[in-house]
Amino acid sequence: MRYGMATLLALAVAGGLWLGTRPPPGLLEGLGALLLLALAWRRPLVWLPLAALAWVAAGLLLARGAILPDGLLREDLAIEGQLISVSREERLTRLTLEVSDCHPLAAGRPGCERLQRVRLSAFEAPAMHPGERWALTVRLRPPAGFANPHTFDYEAWLWREGIQATGYMRREPPPRRLAEARPGLREHALSHLETRGLPPRAERWLAALTLGAGERLTADDWGLLNASGTTHLMVISGLHVGLVAGFTLLLGRGAARLITPSGWRLAVWPWWLAGAAAAGYAGLSGLEPPALRALVMTLVGLWVASGRHAPGPWQGWWLALAVVLLLDPRHAWRPGLWLSFLAVALLILAWQGRPRPRGLHGWAWALVRTQLLLAPLMAAAVLLAFARLAPAAPLVNLVAVPLVSSLLVPLGLLGWLLVPLPPLSALCWWLFARLAEALAWSLERAVALLPLWLPEPHLVTPLAFCLGVMALLWVLPGLAGSLRAAGSLALIAVALSLSPSGIPHGQLEVRVLDVGQGQLVELRTAGYRALYDTGPRFISGFAPVSTLWPPGQRFDEVIVSHDDIDHAGGVPLLAEAHRVGRFLAPPGEEIGVSFEYCLQGQAWERDGVRFRFLWPPADTAALSSNDRSCVLEVNAGGERLLITGDVGRRVERSVLLEAEAPVTLLVAGHHGSHTSSGPQLVQWLTPRHVVYSAGRHNAFGHPHAEVVRRFRAADSCQWSTALDGALAFRLGDEGAVPVERRRRLPWRRGGVGGDCLALESP
Repeated sequence: MRYGMATLLALAVAGGLWLGTRPPPGLLEGLGALLLLALAWRRPLVWLPLAALAWVAAGLLLARGAILPDGLLREDLAIEGQLISVSREERLTRLTLEVSDCHPLAAGRPGCERLQRVRLSAFEAPAMHPGERWALTVRLRPPAGFANPHTFDYEAWLWREGIQATGYMRREPPPRRLAEARPGLREHALSHLETRGLPPRAERWLAALTLGAGERLTADDWGLLNASGTTHLMVISGLHVGLVAGFTLLLGRGAARLITPSGWRLAVWPWWLAGAAAAGYAGLSGLEPPALRALVMTLVGLWVASGRHAPGPWQGWWLALAVVLLLDPRHAWRPGLWLSFLAVALLILAWQGRPRPRGLHGWAWALVRTQLLLAPLMAAAVLLAFARLAPAAPLVNLVAVPLVSSLLVPLGLLGWLLVPLPPLSALCWWLFARLAEALAWSLERAVALLPLWLPEPHLVTPLAFCLGVMALLWVLPGLAGSLRAAGSLALIAVALSLSPSGIPHGQLEVRVLDVGQGQLVELRTAGYRALYDTGPRFISGFAPVSTLWPPGQRFDEVIVSHDDIDHAGGVPLLAEAHRVGRFLAPPGEEIGVSFEYCLQGQAWERDGVRFRFLWPPADTAALSSNDRSCVLEVNAGGERLLITGDVGRRVERSVLLEAEAPVTLLVAGHHGSHTSSGPQLVQWLTPRHVVYSAGRHNAFGHPHAEVVRRFRAADSCQWSTALDGALAFRLGDEGAVPVERRRRLPWRRGGVGGDCLALESP
């Protein structure tokens, strides 16, 4: 390969990614003109990178253009397609469908023929299996997820999985099966595995390691692998594909030495055989993104190692990265891609120019050195990608990597090769099961001694920086040993000196979390933490509060405004998974746990911040559930927060007799419904900031257009969790109230208040 071509190609792909995510006007036309000019020049060095840039940019634009248009929200659509995955959770079935045909049932609606893949929920669905073709009637919405800090980004996951709409299956008209599934080799292999009588965990791990069936792993399996830092060992990764290629190459070259003793070093066919074996192994796992990435890296690695008109290690690295992104540009949004390529880059740095290890002692030391060098860099990458750190990983991987690569994977694959000889196959898998159980026991002991650590969010970046620099200190050539040691000690000292950032005395941190069509507000002072409402619980049983914090959190108080499911849906989970000092709710409500009453006039102070309830009265018998809502006012250094729950306008007028004006931050009543936020409240309180806690694409039209205009007339700065995601405010700082929003929208360049909501409600 011409020197520098791979790097140029990778940079062109990076340019395509940038243009595809931030397309300027006339992008496609401009790229077409450049390509024509490059082709006329007849120089591959010019037109090949341009073609790569155009391919990636156009692919991303087409993928974004295939997302369901907003005009088809809540419309019945008829779709046909093949089931890619099916998972069941009691009465709920989750489906991923590869769409072959789609059209709206009503006339005059936008078309949906560009949809390629959708994710559906179906209640009490008929028996459905992957590979079947079905005709369904569905209601869809564009892919969206909750946008909260330091949580799983569901919307990004949908994007990188190529899912262009989510929704649910309609019962009428009923779904129709168009064609039965045609099981492939992988499905037959999984079915065969189920009949072998292996222990459940060994069966799951064997399916994952040899067939790429990661979906067979349970939540407990993933929890153990995450906590021990061994997740990379249990999926079809570059390690496993490389092992298959390396073992096949070894056998092929050995056979070539026997066949042609004088010219075996020049034989090409063992390299092709190794590539074919790697491709077959990756193909058996379904060529899912991790397996495809591993296959590309392995094939390029074989080319580099062969030395036949091959690129150097770094050119091969750039080439593999470019090819992976050319095959599917959405790989750029997969953390696994960057973890894999970072690991390979570190290995190139660590071993380039070093002599090949010799003997058992040499290879053992090479393995230990490699793992020790990889540990800090991989820990830094995992910290940045997943905000977690597995302290046991460096020591565990010293044992787990050789055990999995030298014994578990070969035994598992040998068992498949010996399937025609059942006793030998059974012996291989029996040994696999014993070793897998021993490995699982060792991982459990290691995790018990060194459990998974979830650092405070603000510590993630500086810790990752320290670990990354430490890895570079030890891997870069030419540095003195004293410099490496001194630098490492200094970085360790910096990491140990990092401390949680506190909230100053007298200040209040308010975080309105994105929980869809519901409400959950977190309130924190220097030493106090409370929740106002707990978010919704959906018909499937899912409560968004389960995704916000790891178990074992401490909340001094949880105030539940009233017992509607969109406000009290997370109460059972909070009571079960976290430590709550006390629950508060209005008289006459039932929230499923014991609680004390929130009553008008109650007040308390924490860390210089004053809290008091403005509503309800002691006698709530004549009030509706909405009008019983706890109304909370908080005063931090003269700046006030008011949360009114779901009270209506009549109660709002009563509350105004007690409320202090003006208000710095108002969480709009009833999610922005027209039944709340009446003219008197808006005119009297004149809130500087208003937050609507509402669901994206919600069916209620919240916030109501009349309410939006009313606050606009009062010059209030308006925010919505549906558009902005989670919102954080700091009160009591004697200055402009800082606002942190989780989701930044490209169209938000100005508007009322400079950076406030400038759109009418739909």
